[in-house]
Amino acid sequence: MPRTTDGAEAPVPQRLLAAATRLFAEQGYDRTSVQEIVEAAGVTKGALYHYFGSKDDLLHEVYARVLRVQQERLDAFAGADEPIEKRLRGAAADVVVTTIENLDDAMIFFRSMHHLSPEKNKQVRAERRRYHERFRALIEEGQAAGVFSSATPADLVVDYHFGSVHHLSTWYRPGGPMTPQEVADHLADLLLRALRP
Repeated sequence: MPRTTDGAEAPVPQRLLAAATRLFAEQGYDRTSVQEIVEAAGVTKGALYHYFGSKDDLLHEVYARVLRVQQERLDAFAGADEPIEKRLRGAAADVVVTTIENLDDAMIFFRSMHHLSPEKNKQVRAERRRYHERFRALIEEGQAAGVFSSATPADLVVDYHFGSVHHLSTWYRPGGPMTPQEVADHLADLLLRALRP
């Protein structure tokens, strides 16, 4: 089993996550053993269980780490002193870029979420709901101000945009004809056009 590219100098939790992410993406969560993860990370099973209580905890962290970054960035866009169109466009583009930058994580999540324990599944759904609610609040703010059309309910607009985001892992390939930022700009523009009064 080849070693992860994170190297022996990286902190153990980071090495474990990098190895797990690569293996889950390549083989699938259910076909990846704890032994394969620790061998790829160059650590012992004891180290894995010290930092992560189980393989399920690793799967949860693969998704949670990206969502934490996305939530922080969304909060920054939402709280910025900018016009609502600029804040929403920035947030809409950012979630595309950060998803593309973490395509393996996104693919693992949508392919393997059903493997999470009921408690962790509930946590992930609550974290996603918080993100979507903050994003929806931006749309509602623009609708209330008359900047965005109210013809389509904000919930449906959110589902429209995130449907595109959630499918990125099925078709986007690094080195393809569009950069992550170009894809992000196109999808953000589509969203803003859909909201035009």
